[in-house]
Amino acid sequence: MMRIILMMLFFLSIKISAQNQRFSYEYKFVRDSTEKDKTETEIMLLNVFSNGSQFYSKDVFESDSIMNAEFEKQSRGGNYNVDLKGFKAKGIVRYQIEKKYPDYTVNYFTSLGSIDYMVEDSRTQNWKILPEKEKVGEFEAQKATCNFAGRIWTAWFTTDIPIQDGPHKFHGLPGLIIKLQDKTKSHTFELKGVKSFSENKEWKSFKDKERYEQLIVMNEKKYKKAYIDNRNDPNKSMRNLLAGGGKIEFKDASGNILDNNKMMKDMEKRKLEANKKNNNILELDLLK
Repeated sequence: MMRIILMMLFFLSIKISAQNQRFSYEYKFVRDSTEKDKTETEIMLLNVFSNGSQFYSKDVFESDSIMNAEFEKQSRGGNYNVDLKGFKAKGIVRYQIEKKYPDYTVNYFTSLGSIDYMVEDSRTQNWKILPEKEKVGEFEAQKATCNFAGRIWTAWFTTDIPIQDGPHKFHGLPGLIIKLQDKTKSHTFELKGVKSFSENKEWKSFKDKERYEQLIVMNEKKYKKAYIDNRNDPNKSMRNLLAGGGKIEFKDASGNILDNNKMMKDMEKRKLEANKKNNNILELDLLK
């Protein structure tokens, strides 16, 4: 009886303070559809504010924060010969997503080569809510399905957390999506933690972060073309930079300058080989 009362108080506290919450999801995914036994795992964070949410990789965020702090530390006093040789970046999922309430507009932040993009995604998820119910972790959840971005998805949502949001770009159900899986079971998000953060923490959009180059804004149709172009020609942005008078310099571990043409050819070969294996991306319709 006491456990039931405590659980009711827990759910009530979530309902009262639905905003300024951090939801941690375990994201399991397969990058190469020909090697389905090779599953990657990344912890993704969904931060919910009163005016919207932000979704991103925990490892990538922490890694970028450390690198930026080190860059700032070494570059003080006008020294821009920054040495990051000992730094190893963490995380695989490098995109970020923002949803703005109450209309749930979706902005997708990513980069192709050296160019940063903000993709305004106007697509909707037409959910079919089903009668099946299931317990996911500590929550009672209900099933829903939809077809989105080239995949058929099954979601489990809970009205115990009255937030119509979820991982990645997914939203629009009458409660938080706490588990999400595509039909092939090669992409799965599952809620693993709920944590409140300070009410004083303010929303700061990803579009306002400091960048070396201007952020390019486009819709999802134009981004698809840019994505395919970059996938087929991964060095295009570097060649454009050089054609515009920019400078790219490759060095070995001892600081010796390497041949640009050879390095770029080797880099292109590695990227094209990696792209062949990265054939099971979450938004599969980008490849079609």
